[in-house]
Amino acid sequence: MVLCVVGFKLSVVHIRVDGISMLPTCADQSVHWVSRLAYLWHEPQRGDVVAIRFVPADGAINKLEPPHVMLLKRIIGLPGETVAFVNGRVLVNGEILDEPYEKDGEGCNWNCAPVVLGPDQYYVVGDNRSMPPDYHTHGFFERNRIVGKALL
Repeated sequence: MVLCVVGFKLSVVHIRVDGISMLPTCADQSVHWVSRLAYLWHEPQRGDVVAIRFVPADGAINKLEPPHVMLLKRIIGLPGETVAFVNGRVLVNGEILDEPYEKDGEGCNWNCAPVVLGPDQYYVVGDNRSMPPDYHTHGFFERNRIVGKALL
């Protein structure tokens, strides 16, 4: 029994969504399981919803937030690719990315300059783009920050 519990704890982690950036895929305050083992045999893929260890850009830890904050985001850019937002559309290497999971209805007007990803970087963003980009945590993260794949 103890071996099963330890094995479970090492292979999955639960994460609670705090906010609406992943609507309609993940509701605010919903709980999801993340497989830590998902990427043992292959690298993360475009479209995967992943948990990412979050550290603020300045490296400072907010005293009100626990140090183990994780984000649940979708991968839209892979290592070596160029990612940009033009009039609300995601362009990967200059081609419009088909995003059937994106929240419909309210439209998106994001414009973000192209970013060239390094050999170990992934571009992630939430599905709800009706929010201004400044209200989203999005951008590139190194592979070692990806904890695992969400089991949706």
